[in-house]
Amino acid sequence: MFVAAEAREFAGLLPYCEWVEKLDWPVEWARMVKLKGQKVFLTANGAGRKCAADAVDVARQEAPDLTAVLSTGFCGGLDPSLKIGDVFVATSIQWGGELVPICAPRSARRFASGTLVTIDRVAQTAQEKRDLCSAGASAVDMEAAGVLSRVREWKLPFYCIRSVTDLSHESFQIDFNATRMADGRFSTSRILAAAVKRPMTAGPELVRLRNRCTTAAKALGEFIADCSF
Repeated sequence: MFVAAEAREFAGLLPYCEWVEKLDWPVEWARMVKLKGQKVFLTANGAGRKCAADAVDVARQEAPDLTAVLSTGFCGGLDPSLKIGDVFVATSIQWGGELVPICAPRSARRFASGTLVTIDRVAQTAQEKRDLCSAGASAVDMEAAGVLSRVREWKLPFYCIRSVTDLSHESFQIDFNATRMADGRFSTSRILAAAVKRPMTAGPELVRLRNRCTTAAKALGEFIADCSF
């Protein structure tokens, strides 16, 4: 099973699937696909550890024969060498005071690797990213630790493959943390309202981020479709 925060993070992978079937699971988005001859479940359930963990709980109930789980989607670059659209394969997940080694796929394609740190907020500023990097992480996300917390209870193989959509030296103009709802998910209306208040800076930022997400999703799809687990 592959777990992401948003359906668009699977946009680059779906063209490589032989067939796609919509699933009526109690999550935001779920599909069953055939990829390289194997049945794979894809789920997206919103941002944050809790939403990700909930998605895994649902999948475990709906598909009890799962053999491995992959956390995927976008990430922020903490290592200055990471560029937009780079594929990042986590070799360990850091959150709180824990550092957990995880499985790594096999691929002949170029990719970066290292520790991914999961935090319960958007890494909003360049200074925050520098602090996280100084603590040993190369990339940051909001979901991987939530998926891992469930998967290791069941002793399933766990992988994490991400693609970079913001760089180590960049700060966001929009306060994305202020646009989250009580359940942790992002509110589109709040994001748009924030952009309207600062059209000269926030508007271009949203356009740039959308384009980067398209680039990152394509890179993820190409990499995942070509690697072995």
